[in-house]
Amino acid sequence: MVVATSRNFTWADSGIQVAVVKSAPFAVAKTDLEALLSLIEKRGPIVQALPIRNPAVAILYTDPVNGERARQLLENSMGRRLNRFGINASETFASVEEEGAVTACLQHLLRAKPTAVLISSTTAPAGPDDVIGRAMVRAGCEIESFLAPVEPGSLLLLGYKDQVPVVCAPGSFRPARRSAVDLLLPPLLAGYRVSAFEIGCLGHGGLLV
Repeated sequence: MVVATSRNFTWADSGIQVAVVKSAPFAVAKTDLEALLSLIEKRGPIVQALPIRNPAVAILYTDPVNGERARQLLENSMGRRLNRFGINASETFASVEEEGAVTACLQHLLRAKPTAVLISSTTAPAGPDDVIGRAMVRAGCEIESFLAPVEPGSLLLLGYKDQVPVVCAPGSFRPARRSAVDLLLPPLLAGYRVSAFEIGCLGHGGLLV
């Protein structure tokens, strides 16, 4: 028995085929079926199709000098990126890239319990200890992962405040072509908690030319 599926985390619109199951011969021995069911019980489902229902995406634009500059530079590309999934930003803020200011904005956005928060910065973080990472921690986020084997978007920083993902990925929001954010938005919008291990697995096919 074989199962072929779309690539992991693929966005699938209504009516799109995402998997096919075949067996040879057409009948499967009971012992083989039981072995497969036992494997699924231990490792989890082979295929999951999770619905995205009324997602609310909050956006925080940040810049070292003027948050509104980040909004002017990045708002159009952010809008196009969300439009690919048929959604608009539920709330947006702009902030100077200073730890206290970013923390306050994140806390405000998180109080509304959005599906996800995207931080669109004009700068690249040096790691979780940089301004954005420190602000995420001060706002109550647990840092899940820094760096992704995906271009563009290798500087992706992902954290969670309870069940709400907070994503910062410089270089991902400006290009029109696909990026690390495009790969992760479908599962995050469906409420799936993406792990650091799963981000590491994006390396196969991660060169998004």
